[in-house]
Amino acid sequence: MLDPGLIEQWIAAGLPCEHLAVDGDGHHFQAVIVSREFAGLNRVKRQQRVNALLKDRFDSGELHALSMQTLTPEEWSARG
Repeated sequence: MLDPGLIEQWIAAGLPCEHLAVDGDGHHFQAVIVSREFAGLNRVKRQQRVNALLKDRFDSGELHALSMQTLTPEEWSARG
């Protein structure tokens, strides 16, 4: 069973994040990822950026499902 903290480490290793939280049941995971690198990118491009970091994990089957919210720091602040 995969630990959410490990997924956080994988993402943080390839993307500077102001906030990063991953939760899940060991098979299906949800992530909130806040990064300045998302500025100017639409939702699809942001998710593609994260998926590219995890490509090897998805390809190997180690990581099965990850839903994500990808936000800029300004968008995160506006949410309160």
